[in-house]
Amino acid sequence: MDFFLNRFPVYLDGALITLLITVLGSALAFVLAMAVGILGTLRNPVARAAATVYTEAFRGVAALVLLFWFAYAIPQITPYELSPMFVGVLALGLNVGAYGAEVVRAAINAVPAAQTEATIALNMSWLRRMRSVLLPQAWAQMLPTFGNLVIELMKASAIVSLINVADLTDVAGRMRASSSETILSYGSALVMYFVIAQLLIVGMRTLERRANRRLGRAPARGSLLDLLRPPTPGTKVGTAE
Repeated sequence: MDFFLNRFPVYLDGALITLLITVLGSALAFVLAMAVGILGTLRNPVARAAATVYTEAFRGVAALVLLFWFAYAIPQITPYELSPMFVGVLALGLNVGAYGAEVVRAAINAVPAAQTEATIALNMSWLRRMRSVLLPQAWAQMLPTFGNLVIELMKASAIVSLINVADLTDVAGRMRASSSETILSYGSALVMYFVIAQLLIVGMRTLERRANRRLGRAPARGSLLDLLRPPTPGTKVGTAE
């Protein structure tokens, strides 16, 4: 315990960098996932082809390879050199956004066809149909998987230590090198990663609860501990009743 307490400020700095990369990478992934996922639901073959190219290209490439490409290959073929932090956010956002796009596309397609037909019968424009009917229901459907993707992105952010970003993994490596305490160095990092993951889980489950409440599936109000527990069997998300 003394090892961790004495070095807590250093670990906290690393944890904040990890959290910042996670938040920025998730924001980029979310924007890409929504845009590409919606493109994938359109009847226009060009839009669907563009969505497929992005999804298959970045889903099929390891985030680590993307990271090294942006960090070391781009400066050799262009006059630009990207900052290590930006490279980390870009590589993780592009990679996770490809998975998120499939989640968005599947969630929109899962909305009952009868509701889409009803909006067409009411002469709603495509934009109004998407904003008022389809996305609110698909949003609740996609949030649990988005939560998993955010956690995966947070764990994958450890690779940014390979391009000299002082994140939590980098701090653990430096602590091990300076103290030779391998178990304590990486054990402290494990604890910090776990705490960050719990914060992200609480945030995502709060969003899930709000989305379901808007659809008339309001769960009983609970404590913070309830947000950390997995949903009970039979919990429904997605379409309104």
